[in-house]
This record gives sequence, structure tokens and C-alpha cells, in this order.
Amino acid sequence: VQLQASGGGLVQAGGSLRLSCATSGRTFSSYIMGWFRQAPGKEREFVGSITWRGGSTYYADSVKGRFTISRDNAKNTGYLQMNSLKPEDTAVYYCAAGPKFTVRESQYDYWGQGTQVTVSS
Repeated sequence: VQLQASGGGLVQAGGSLRLSCATSGRTFSSYIMGWFRQAPGKEREFVGSITWRGGSTYYADSVKGRFTISRDNAKNTGYLQMNSLKPEDTAVYYCAAGPKFTVRESQYDYWGQGTQVTVSS
């Protein structure tokens, strides 16, 4: 079971990025996919999550209305579209997968390696 996040980079405030999370090794149709981030000197925090079957999503208040999570089951890939980026969105972003629709990172069993997002002011 592997997840690989990609798509990070440097962007100016107000810009957009789309992160991808490719999965392999198992069918994730019954798994929840979550996105987390960790800024320098801070603990990792929940960003959002999506159910693979129903397409339901849930977001942290800090990103609600700016970020959108989606998935392409045929490609076993999830996405995090980030719009109206702010300098405080700068962090390493991680994708994760687990059995529960939750904000708690301990409930996610599989993790990608992280991709750096830097937003300049």
C-alpha cells in the first residue's frame, strides 16, 4: 500500500496549485482519503477528507471555500485543489488513507511522503 503526493511548489499569494495523491497496491474504493499539512514549527493539522464512494467531503475551517478535494477512482488518485492561497498555507502537505471519515490523523493507516507548498506574499 503506497501513496505518493505531488504537485507542490512555489506560488504567489492569491494563486492556485493542485496536489495529487496517487495510490497503488490496493483498491481504495472503500477508504477515506485525507489531506493534512505541517507548517514549520507547528504540529500537523487536518485539511480535508473525501469518501471514495459517496464523494462526501469535509474541510477544516481555515481552508473551507478555498480548497476542494476530489478523486478519480479509475486512476486511484485523489486531488487537492487549492485556490486563493495565503502565506499561512505554506506547509508540507500529506495525503493519507484510512477506514474512517475523521479529522484525527491517528485514524489514517497509510501516508504519502509529503509535498512542499510555499506561498509567497
